[in-house]
Amino acid sequence: MIVAAAQFTPVPGDIDANVQSMHGLVHSASAQGARLVVFPELALTGYELEPIAKDPDLWVAEDDPRLEPVRDACRTTRTAAVVNCAARTDGGRPTIASVVIGPDGELLTRYDKRHLHGVELDVFTAGTADGRFTLDGIRFALAICYDNRFPELAERARADNCQVYVASSALDAENDSFEAVYPVRARDNGLYVVLANPVGPSDAGDCCGRSTVWGPDGAVLATAGTTALELAVADLPLQSLPVVSGRF
Repeated sequence: MIVAAAQFTPVPGDIDANVQSMHGLVHSASAQGARLVVFPELALTGYELEPIAKDPDLWVAEDDPRLEPVRDACRTTRTAAVVNCAARTDGGRPTIASVVIGPDGELLTRYDKRHLHGVELDVFTAGTADGRFTLDGIRFALAICYDNRFPELAERARADNCQVYVASSALDAENDSFEAVYPVRARDNGLYVVLANPVGPSDAGDCCGRSTVWGPDGAVLATAGTTALELAVADLPLQSLPVVSGRF
């Protein structure tokens, strides 16, 4: 299966503009054979916490009509996409969520970030469950940025027969996760790790891109540069697992 980690510079607070960037990147990834495209943390609005806290119009639901251009791109190309956003809840705060849109444009799953960090604790509600989805018989695990500092998430993914660990993040150039976290999660658990990271200024610092796919031995399989609108594309030699009742 070919997977792509997509990076771009989100326009702060402009969901429509960012959706159009995602629409184009899904098509670009599909042209390279990708079956799955992963976007960075809070790519739908940019990692801009004060506007998100003040404006509930920046929060989206899984069926939000503003996501239709991404759904259309997924349907047209038969590609799945991991879209990270501020997601509505039943309470007074959103979550940081990965909404997974399938190749038919329908929702595959939603994962809410379990481990919030810093100012996120004042803006968002933490999730309580692990994120999983299955595509073409391959089981995927979802994690978001600071989640990846907790090795038990990847350990549970391995125990749950996942082969690919999807990590939407917002990291600046000084962050050590590129060397000390993501390849370690891959190597320690025998997982492919797909990191999507944005480019440009944000509340997380000056994000540096470098979206990367690591192999189960921790080796880099593909990496993007530090400029916007880039893809890290890798062909993963995955084997479809049999469906087991109660697990898939």
